[in-house]
Amino acid sequence: MNMSFLQELFSNITQRDMLLRRRDDDRVVADHEGLVKACEDLLESDGEASSIALASRALAIYARLDDAQKQQFFVRLADDFAADAAQIDAAYEAYREARDNRTQQRLFDVCEPRRQELLRRLNLPSGGTHELVHMREDLLGMLSKHPDLRAIDADFAHLFASWFNRGFLVLKRIDWNTPASILEKIIRYEAVHEIHDWNDLRRRLDARDRRCFAFFHPAIGDEPLIFVEVALHKGLPDQIQAILDPNTYDIDDPDAADTAAFFGISNCQTGLRGISFGNFLIKQVVQELKQELPHLKHFVTLSPVPGFRQWLNTALQETGDSLDADAKAALEHLDTPDWPSDPEQAQQLKDVIKPLAAHYLLKEKNAKGLPLNPVARFHLGNGAQLHRINWLGDTSGKGLHQAAGLMVNYLYVLEDIERNHEKYTTQGTIACSSGVRDLDRRARKLLKGDTVK
Repeated sequence: MNMSFLQELFSNITQRDMLLRRRDDDRVVADHEGLVKACEDLLESDGEASSIALASRALAIYARLDDAQKQQFFVRLADDFAADAAQIDAAYEAYREARDNRTQQRLFDVCEPRRQELLRRLNLPSGGTHELVHMREDLLGMLSKHPDLRAIDADFAHLFASWFNRGFLVLKRIDWNTPASILEKIIRYEAVHEIHDWNDLRRRLDARDRRCFAFFHPAIGDEPLIFVEVALHKGLPDQIQAILDPNTYDIDDPDAADTAAFFGISNCQTGLRGISFGNFLIKQVVQELKQELPHLKHFVTLSPVPGFRQWLNTALQETGDSLDADAKAALEHLDTPDWPSDPEQAQQLKDVIKPLAAHYLLKEKNAKGLPLNPVARFHLGNGAQLHRINWLGDTSGKGLHQAAGLMVNYLYVLEDIERNHEKYTTQGTIACSSGVRDLDRRARKLLKGDTVK
C-alpha cells in the first residue's frame, strides 16, 4: 500500500515499540492488582517520558491477563477510577452560588471519571490506540453478563468518537498489488459475504468490474477499520448470487458500467463497534469512483436486512388478530423447506413480506427513535435514500434465515446526500422512493390496526 512518508514512519515506530514491549513482558507480574497499581502510578506521573514508559508497562500487564483477571480489572476501573462524589457535591454547591464560567468548568472537570484521563495516558505509547481498541473488545464481550461495566464502555466510546472521527481516516484503494498482510485481513474481516479463498478474493479485486476501498487510521498502521466492496454494473442489481458467482461478469469493460453497487461493507475492528466514523464515508467512496469513472450515473448498495426475519417472527406472535388472516396464512409457508422454488408459495409470500419489510424499515424504531435495522441506520445516516426492496435478492441459507431472502438498494445521489442526512438527523425523516412508500401503504392494510392514508 502506498502510504505517505509520515504514515510509514509512524507505522515503523509502532511496530518497533511493540516488539520492545513484548521482550519485557516476561518480567512483568500479570495480575489485576499489579495492573491497578501501574495505572495509579501512571496517573500520578508528571513527565511525558515517564508517562509513556508507565503506560507501556500497564499495557504489557493487561496483555498477559486471563479473562477472569481482565474482568476484575474492569470492576476496579468502575469502582476505583470513578469521579469523586464529594468533589462533585462541592463543585455543584459552588456553581449554584456563583453560576459563572469558572465554577461551571470546575463542575465539568470533577464530573469526569478518573478512568478517562487514564485511557488518554494509556494512549501515549506507539501502538497504544490499537491496544485500547482490543481492550474495549474484551469489555464488550462482558457487558451482557456485567451491565454495571457499561459506564466504562461509555468512557471508551466518548474518547474513541474523537480519536476516530473522519478527519483522521485515510481512504485507500485495495487491489491485487496491495501487500499480502492487508489482503489476509480483508479475507478475515469480511462480515457480509464470506471470502472463501485467495481466488475468491482475487475475483472481488479484479480490475475489470470490481473495486475495493478501505479506511485506515494512522495510529493503527495497516489494520483496516472498514472496507467497501464494489461491483461495476449495468443498471441497479437486485440479486447478490450473480455478483458473488466467480464465473459471472456483468460487464467486460469498466466504461460499459453505469452503476457502482456497494455489495459488501465490513467493520473490521470489534472494539470500535458502535463508534461512528462520520456520516459521509460512502460519499467519499462515491467521489473516488466518480473521479476514476466519470460516466457512472448510479451509486447504490445491495444490502442485507439482518434481523428482519426475527422481527417478522416476533410480530407474528405479538400482533395476534391485528395481522390480516390471509397474511398470517401466507407467512406460515416460511417454515416450508425450499419455498423459494415453489412459484405459488413464493408469490403469496412476496405479496405479504415486501410490504411488511417496508413497514419494518420505515416505521420500526429502537429505543433512541432510530430505525431498528442497523444497516438502514448506517446508510440513512450517510445520506442515502431507501430506494428499492428486492424480492429473493439473497437465496443463500443465511439470506433466507436473516431476511426471508430480501435485499435492499440504498441509493446515493451526490447532490441529495447532505440534505437527506440533515433531515434524517434533525427530524428523523427517512428519504425513500415512491415505490417503497406504496409498499408501506399496502402494509397498513395487512396490519389491520393501521388505517390507510
